[in-house]
Amino acid sequence: MSVTKEKKSELVAAFKTSERDNGGSAPSQVAVLTERINNLTEHMKANHKDEHSRRGLLKMVNRRKTLLAYIKKKSVAEYDALIKKLGLRK
Repeated sequence: MSVTKEKKSELVAAFKTSERDNGGSAPSQVAVLTERINNLTEHMKANHKDEHSRRGLLKMVNRRKTLLAYIKKKSVAEYDALIKKLGLRK
């Protein structure tokens, strides 16, 4: 269910903000969290009584929400580009 090293590396490379970014920037973290949330959402569809995974999913969603709020406060244009690229907020 988790994100593989290869997939995480691809996401970080696609969303990095500078050449030295190894996944610590907010857009990179949001991209990785989005992938993890999507994977866990599929798990929850099949295992709707899994309360422990549900709690983890909610924590990830809230963490992503906090990071997106930070990005929006810093730069609205960057925020708009990121949510469009990730397919969030339809």
